[in-house]
Amino acid sequence: MIPPESRVRMGGPERDFLFKPALISALKRGYGLADLRSDAIAGLTVAVVALPLSMALAIASGVPPERGLYTAIVGGFLISLLGGSRFQIGGPAGAFIVLVSATVERHGYEGLVLATAMAGLIMLALGLCRLGSYIRHIPFTVTVGFTAGIALIIFASQLRDLLGIELAKEPGPLGAKLAAIGGAIGTIRPAAVAIAFGCIAAIWLIRRFRPQWPSFLIVVVASAAAAALLQLDIATIGSRFGAVPNSLPAPTLPAFGWEKVKAVLPDAIAIALLGSIESLLSAVVADRMSGQKHRPNGELVAQGIANVASVSFGGIPVTGTIARTATNVRAGAKTPVSGMLHAVYLLIFMLIAASLAVYIPLAALAAVLTVVAWNMAERHEFWTILKSNWADALVLLVTFLLTAFEDLVVAIAVGVALSFVLRAYRLWRQSKS
Repeated sequence: MIPPESRVRMGGPERDFLFKPALISALKRGYGLADLRSDAIAGLTVAVVALPLSMALAIASGVPPERGLYTAIVGGFLISLLGGSRFQIGGPAGAFIVLVSATVERHGYEGLVLATAMAGLIMLALGLCRLGSYIRHIPFTVTVGFTAGIALIIFASQLRDLLGIELAKEPGPLGAKLAAIGGAIGTIRPAAVAIAFGCIAAIWLIRRFRPQWPSFLIVVVASAAAAALLQLDIATIGSRFGAVPNSLPAPTLPAFGWEKVKAVLPDAIAIALLGSIESLLSAVVADRMSGQKHRPNGELVAQGIANVASVSFGGIPVTGTIARTATNVRAGAKTPVSGMLHAVYLLIFMLIAASLAVYIPLAALAAVLTVVAWNMAERHEFWTILKSNWADALVLLVTFLLTAFEDLVVAIAVGVALSFVLRAYRLWRQSKS
């Protein structure tokens, strides 16, 4: 049952509720020391999860690890401060790995900055035009299909570091990537394999017997200590990227011209579309877990602002993240203050302990992302849809295959169009019978 005070009323003088940050509404209801204590604990819990994930997702996206931290700190803080969900946690997301790496490969990091800033403006416009409620109605079969496709691509992108393979340049497309990895299979490093699969096993054991422990952080710290003490011949953050900065860079945006804008426009649209879908799905999950109700249009406005700010400070696209948001709810968060504190905790880590990140094995981060890909694949939903009826199964498979082997935007557009065509066909058949 949704409390009456949490419902969003659409008409009359309360129209501004569409965009009012959830933080303001939460604080107006009263905020005491007990609430702050709960938010502080929840924020720390989420930060412990977000710390290794933010660096791992950045590396998988083809950018240095610190850019993932910048994203979680700046973007995550603003999403909690301005967003329409009380529990949303913002940061880099696995769903963006494919888009970010492809954009960086085509246009360089400055092209990604421009595309993300444009995507932020698009998301801001979508929210102000009150289109957030419609984005949430993308068919479930399409959502499961592209999520599973992204999970497959994430896993494939981690094979290089899972196996310690030496590869001068890793292709972006899935087929070419697998072919290149297969051709370099003779360069496997046993130490990297041992670290990677040891981390995966440890994560499973911790979640099985001590689910309240931060499994990702534990395995990353333990593997870094093992690699340093045993002098293992494996790639680390330090060996591939050098030192991690211990402060945020000054905000800046690159110069750009009309030709560059046109070149990155398709990527900007893709980032805006995926960010909107991912963030609103995450907010819906938080609603189901908490009994609250988010404001989708306010959430999109906040996401737009956060994306522009994230890349201004050297980050990458930011969105609401389902796993970290769910962790926030389970950890007892009361208001968006928990998400703001999670960003502050990450900033404190960067200020005082960033130098230790150079010892983290890339195989350990690959293991973390392999678990993330496994969890986000929605295997149960995938098989349930496949067995339900031929129309839904067709939409699912088309979306999945186009995501994995073609393009995410194409996959969503074709999946949605096919879903509506088949739905219209079913209604026509019913009217004839």
